[in-house]
Amino acid sequence: MEGFLTAAQLADRLGIQRASIYRMRTRGDLPEPVPDTGRTPLWAVATVEAWEQSRPGHGWRKGKKRPPAAE
Repeated sequence: MEGFLTAAQLADRLGIQRASIYRMRTRGDLPEPVPDTGRTPLWAVATVEAWEQSRPGHGWRKGKKRPPAAE
């Protein structure tokens, strides 16, 4: 399917391991995959792009505050 990403493709795009995709999905840190695509979860590229734009960045965690920048 064109315009969709598997968990492996999404992991490659984000530079993380596939297992991290499933952990992030369980925690609710990823958008939900497209429903009714069979047994393999698929994410729409447009949804992933929008989600990437809204991400605060690497190392940022829910409920945690960033430490002040060192001078």
